Amino acid sequence: MFNAAIFILVLLYPNLSTEWPTHAVCKESNLEISYKSCDPVQDFALSIDDCSAILKKTFNIRAAMILRHNIQELYLKLNIIINGKSIFDYSQTLCEPNQPRFIFCGKKKGEHIYYEGPVSLGSLEIPQVSFFLLCPDI
Repeated sequence: MFNAAIFILVLLYPNLSTEWPTHAVCKESNLEISYKSCDPVQDFALSIDDCSAILKKTFNIRAAMILRHNIQELYLKLNIIINGKSIFDYSQTLCEPNQPRFIFCGKKKGEHIYYEGPVSLGSLEIPQVSFFLLCPDI
């Protein structure tokens, strides 16, 4: 009986956590990038092929997730903070009802999203210091 109770607690424990999980994207001797998911239950996997390539304008990523909700509306907010000072704020509407901009707009709960390919940062200059990506409240 005691073993059954422990087993049930182990199964339920991930659902009880409200801490946003921290994920390592890449780690090299002079650069480490990690992120926190903005939803403690919806996990989002992200990796960069070559960590030092982030300092270039274009680099390759892999991103994947299994949806917990349908995507009817989706917004992206990104804030890069270096030494406590915000150096970059970015906000964009990715999906709106009846106006799909991307292939994943309109996907249903339980479907899988996967992207592998290049990403461009445009004219953003990233200084060569440590920084954290934070998910502000939306």
